[in-house]
Amino acid sequence: MLNLLSFFSLDQWITEILEGFGLTDFHIYYSKAVIAILILAGLSFLVNWIAKNIILVLIWKFVAKSKSQWVKFLVKNKLFRRLSHLAPAIIIYTVGPVLLSEYESLANVTYLITHIYLIIIGLFLIYAFLNSMSEVYNTFDISKSRPIKGYVQVVKIIIGIVAAILILAAILDRSPLTMLAGLGAMTAILILVFRDTILGLVGGIQVTANDLAQIGDWIEMPKYGADGDVIDITLHTVLVQNWDRTISIIPTYALVSEGFKNWRGMIRAGGRRIMRSIYVDTKTIRFCDEKMLAEFEKIHYLKDYIKTRKKEIDEYNKKYNFDSSNPVNGRRMTNLGTFRAYITNYLSNHPLVRQDLIYMVRQLQPNEKGLPLEIYCFAKTVEWVEYEKIQADIFDHIMSIVSFFDLKIFQYPSELNVTLADKPMAVIKDDKDNKNKNKY
Repeated sequence: MLNLLSFFSLDQWITEILEGFGLTDFHIYYSKAVIAILILAGLSFLVNWIAKNIILVLIWKFVAKSKSQWVKFLVKNKLFRRLSHLAPAIIIYTVGPVLLSEYESLANVTYLITHIYLIIIGLFLIYAFLNSMSEVYNTFDISKSRPIKGYVQVVKIIIGIVAAILILAAILDRSPLTMLAGLGAMTAILILVFRDTILGLVGGIQVTANDLAQIGDWIEMPKYGADGDVIDITLHTVLVQNWDRTISIIPTYALVSEGFKNWRGMIRAGGRRIMRSIYVDTKTIRFCDEKMLAEFEKIHYLKDYIKTRKKEIDEYNKKYNFDSSNPVNGRRMTNLGTFRAYITNYLSNHPLVRQDLIYMVRQLQPNEKGLPLEIYCFAKTVEWVEYEKIQADIFDHIMSIVSFFDLKIFQYPSELNVTLADKPMAVIKDDKDNKNKNKY
């Protein structure tokens, strides 16, 4: 190989042509160097073209018939195309010693550039392989609960740092181990520079190891305006697609350090909680008389309750010999208590309320709005629209039947409410007459 030029008398032929132009030995020397570089570049370009347009085409024809996920993603991430970039380097290392044998300095620079080029191509090849591996992994169900994208990004950063050290060592003509030893003294600076990366790595490990969040989980994090599904978990960030279709970007470490709400348990349970209160006007709460109880007993969901409750109360009052002429004595049923019993029985018979999960009707602390009566149960769905329909139907019914129990729902009084509810009809009539007189 070293005598290749002599064999073809190419060197002598080029020299004779240059001498024919009347060039001096000095100019001939450098002209031959330029020609050698041009020949080397031309051969590299030709080989690269052959690799891309002939060899790669044959590979793609084979790949098109393959059903392997690996092959599919390797093509998608351009691994084979990047492999074709190795061809020029092979040519330079093969033909370069022949063409540049008389130009040691030029050969050293050429080999240095080729060496750096190979490191960069190798880096891109590893990145393409890692991307393909990550995408193949994402085709498995386990990828949703154990995403590896963050770890792949960490490996990429480490490999990128190693590649940078190798390039720097090649330029400075030093051992890579010496460069690594020098980096040890820069640990504090590296920690400062890669602070977010380190925190992201730690956060990602904790999120994955403790199964805090998965792709597809519905999470809430008000500080970052996040309320929606997790669509990606990376080294530095977690992407959440909110219900208004916007994207919230949350630092991965924030999921560990600041906390968030994950609705996964609700989705797995298959029931979504309904927890809403109505405010009963305390002025309308009173004991039930016999007429009211007779009417209540006609209600399907209260028939058995009224009979059982009346019997229990009568036995109790007789046992302690309470004077029933005064309603304060002994135990009495109230319209509010009966109303609570009705709602409880209504929920227990509702076809879209989960009976295997807790449901109840309870009183909360009274306030300026009246007495809160909270309905607590779980709908048989986690789908948002259906859930809202079920909740609305329940409260439509409750609001509609509350007047049957001689109760009123509290609301802040308007001028019309005050006129009609708080004034006797005679007073209202007088007010209207006075207003009509004032018109004239």
